[in-house]
Amino acid sequence: MTTTIDAVLFDAGGVLLLPDPTVLGPLLAPYDADTSVESLTRAHYAAMRSQDVDGKVHDDWHVYDAAYVRACGVPEHERAEAAVVLGATRTAHLWRWPILPSVLALRTLHEAGVPIGVVSNAAGQIESVLRRFGVCQVGEGEGVPVVVIVDSTIVGVAKPDPAIFAFAFEMLDVQPESTAYVGDSYANDVVGARAAGMQPFLLDPYDDHAGAEYPRINAVADLIEIVTR
Repeated sequence: MTTTIDAVLFDAGGVLLLPDPTVLGPLLAPYDADTSVESLTRAHYAAMRSQDVDGKVHDDWHVYDAAYVRACGVPEHERAEAAVVLGATRTAHLWRWPILPSVLALRTLHEAGVPIGVVSNAAGQIESVLRRFGVCQVGEGEGVPVVVIVDSTIVGVAKPDPAIFAFAFEMLDVQPESTAYVGDSYANDVVGARAAGMQPFLLDPYDDHAGAEYPRINAVADLIEIVTR
């Protein structure tokens, strides 16, 4: 049972941003993929679950790519090549498509006075991407104001190592046990947040993790009632 939540930290990829479907759609179209935004959004979460369940090493992106092309309907005989092409294109800077419902929920939390921030395994780019695409920034700007944005490459430690969260706790001035963390990876986000003493919530919009023993939410908006009650 959760205790009072005084602050919320968010992963970026899969929670606030997705790999840009306007790039990946045309990329995968020659392989007979369903290139709709809805299909490619669904493919991301299916791929993240596969990475958690089927990955042989930490952050197994080969597993992600194979599951992604399968989930968006690439025929079996085309999947190997499509996955290679996807893996070569899906760079860190391509995680730039704002998840609008998440951004709106982020705004609601900010307006309710809840301290919020971002902690992401990234490549040094996540703060600029979040700002450039109008999601959020530290302080005032076009996006939602947040207290802190932590990029694993910049601070030198990555989830699931709980040490990455210390940088955010210092800025938020809150205790880990009263802080929620929202992510889309069990291995990185739930495990890392638990190790840091936080309350994890897995974003699971397609019920891919049905029956899991950790808290799940369908959308970031589900957290609003939990935090502000």
